Amino acid sequence: MKIATIVGARPQFIKMAPVSKELRKHFEEVVIHTGQHYDYEMNRIFFEQLGIPEPDYYLGVGSGSHGYQTGEMLKRIEEVLIKEQPDIVLVYGDTNSTLAGALAAVKLHIKVAHVEAGLRSFDKGMPEEVNRVLTDHVSDYLFAPTETAVKNLHNEGIKEGVYLTGDVMYDALLHNIKIARKRSSILSRLGLKPKGYLLATVHRAENTDNMERLKTIIKAFIESDEMIVFPAHPRTRKYLEAYGLIGEVEKAGNVLLIPPVGYLDMLVLEENARKILTDSGGVQKEAYFLKVPCVTLREKTEWVETVEDGWNVLVGADKEKILRVIKEFEPKGDTYMYKFGDGKASRRIAEIIRREMSGGV
Repeated sequence: MKIATIVGARPQFIKMAPVSKELRKHFEEVVIHTGQHYDYEMNRIFFEQLGIPEPDYYLGVGSGSHGYQTGEMLKRIEEVLIKEQPDIVLVYGDTNSTLAGALAAVKLHIKVAHVEAGLRSFDKGMPEEVNRVLTDHVSDYLFAPTETAVKNLHNEGIKEGVYLTGDVMYDALLHNIKIARKRSSILSRLGLKPKGYLLATVHRAENTDNMERLKTIIKAFIESDEMIVFPAHPRTRKYLEAYGLIGEVEKAGNVLLIPPVGYLDMLVLEENARKILTDSGGVQKEAYFLKVPCVTLREKTEWVETVEDGWNVLVGADKEKILRVIKEFEPKGDTYMYKFGDGKASRRIAEIIRREMSGGV
């Protein structure tokens, strides 16, 4: 029995690592990398550090508009699926790679499994929201990370093939945090002290593609009294340069702009940050798992549990809010990992697929 796994972006490599390990105990797996993230630090280093098998196909789609990127992926993925004839296609998360993989499969009458199904920000202005909703509605197996995700699917009339599995990113973090603590020297390389800095990531189109939003976020960073470590996504750096902001960031005495870092270095930076400022869904969760206060540079989030439990606050691109929460926001209460599973989501997903594809035996 053959499974085609489709990935293309950093968070998907992290999610894939523990799942692929479990799948290969039962199935032949073909890995299709769309090339959505093509920078070395955003791509190959994750395969190396996480022990993920080298992709069988690298499609090299690269960047472009949503329509162009999704269309190119759809075309190239379809060619591979016709050649490989897998029994099931596995997609992750909410990127253009996710949607293209799901559409290519369903058009060829191949079953689709969606890891991280049921997430909703209820903001159709986010490309990721459109991707995840459409993917869920064409999927045969929907692996929901939380009870909230299951409820969201039920509210949309999706009840067949829904499984509460837990979150595979929690699996990945539990396995890799100990390795990261031993191997990573990122703090010493950057001259950082634990809890002596804030960590910032900005990459979503709603922030990078909007000059005023990105300007406002950067101004908040520069006006903060705290040291901010800012690993810049390639797209983010491109827009910082296009908007004339790169010079301001580099001259700011409190903002350390660095290239993207690998997964192990990122975990160490997250764990040792005093607070995290981000627009990434995955980083919001990792902050919660590591019990680091998170400031989310968006108006809405699909990871509502992190906000409800008081460890994440939504500030959008409001400079005054950002500066205020940097100073004042402190979580009250605890984090509750059980909401994201028991660290065995990957094993559960592989077992469900094995059982379902073998006729329930």
